[in-house]
Amino acid sequence: MTIFDLRNGNGMTVAVMELGATIVRVEVPDRSGDIADVVLGFDSPDEYGRDRNYFGAVVGRYANRIAHGRFALDDRRHELAINNAPNHLHGGARGFDACRWSGMRVPNGIEFSLTSPNGDEGYPGTLSACVTYFLDEDNRLSVQYAATTDAPTVVNLTQHSYFNLAGHDAGDVLDHELTITADFFTPVDATLIPTGEVAPVHATPFDFRAPKTIGRDIDAHDVQLEFGAGYDHNFVLTEPLGRDGLRDAATLFDPISGRQMTVRTDQPGLQFYSGNVLDGSARGKAGACYARRSGLCLETQRFPNSPNVAHFPSCVLRPGATFRSCTTFTFGVRR
Repeated sequence: MTIFDLRNGNGMTVAVMELGATIVRVEVPDRSGDIADVVLGFDSPDEYGRDRNYFGAVVGRYANRIAHGRFALDDRRHELAINNAPNHLHGGARGFDACRWSGMRVPNGIEFSLTSPNGDEGYPGTLSACVTYFLDEDNRLSVQYAATTDAPTVVNLTQHSYFNLAGHDAGDVLDHELTITADFFTPVDATLIPTGEVAPVHATPFDFRAPKTIGRDIDAHDVQLEFGAGYDHNFVLTEPLGRDGLRDAATLFDPISGRQMTVRTDQPGLQFYSGNVLDGSARGKAGACYARRSGLCLETQRFPNSPNVAHFPSCVLRPGATFRSCTTFTFGVRR
């Protein structure tokens, strides 16, 4: 299994592999210049293949959940694999995270390509997908997605890294401070499928418009947090697109190390998942124990279950069109 490294002149390194187009390592300095790996993962590709937490992978063909594994497109019903009963999650039993992508070096980056055949996990159309990682001298990791199809289909691709800015083996992330530029979120039912409502975050535990620690409200008596056993919800991003075609989505800060990560994207939604089902059974790099909430995901996306909710942003891709998306993760320090 080929693993590719990207390095810049600031001491930042990103390693990605062909299985799942997976980020296996992100090494960045803290405020003292000490380097740590800030993404959860494993020492070998085989361990990634056996695990179902999607550590570092590109997930698809449709990231997140589709209710009951069913959707209709152009009056045709499609039945998908049920791998998160009673729903379909992250592309099915063998989604893009479990596929071996073809990787090659390009200037300042690594490009991965994958062909998903018609009927793959129940999806219509043959999809040709491409994901490219770029690293620049501003410590910005850019993830660019593209896809085309030969028949109408649905597409939602995202990056599923678990971040812990104190270091992948540093314990829980409850003291991290998080900001999400979202005035609204999409409440879910008990199976984590959006109800269709778009609800204000004001006066709820979901208000991250000003920085707050993840642990402050995560165990509040709130039915939405009970459904997710913590945060596992889609936030409706508020900021307009900038001149670069991206909007501010989130800022994550670890006060101990001083490391900070900012997320920008052209997508309308951000899934904040606080690592609620990690239980210590996943022994990570160098034997690290990944217990509950030892990492968090910030997944830029179309909304969950969009194929079944007409007023959610469209996820339909048709022949002759190209799905394109970009998300950036920029690392720095506060001194």
